[in-house]
Amino acid sequence: MSELDVEKLQRRLAEFAAARNWQPYHTPKNLVAALSVEASELLEIFQWLTPEESDRVMDDADTAHRVTDEVADVLAYLLQFCEVLGIDPLAALDAKIDRNERRFPVPEGS
Repeated sequence: MSELDVEKLQRRLAEFAAARNWQPYHTPKNLVAALSVEASELLEIFQWLTPEESDRVMDDADTAHRVTDEVADVLAYLLQFCEVLGIDPLAALDAKIDRNERRFPVPEGS
């Protein structure tokens, strides 16, 4: 897995939107709605697959390409949403994992 710079990606997304004068449309409400739509498009790929078929979804080049594109769309909207609201997505995830580790401790004897 490659090391990515989240801030650099957010800058690229912001510059892309600014060059097209899309900033007025990039409100938190619109971005979270777009995020939901893109997550639904990702879900649609898996909707009627069996668990076994979903495990092999990346074996087909066309389907793998669709999955990869939808993952990119979901991540792009999530990063833009975080940028607009001033959320550090990696810090938020780290804090959430900490809370979950406290909330769901490893069972004794495991």
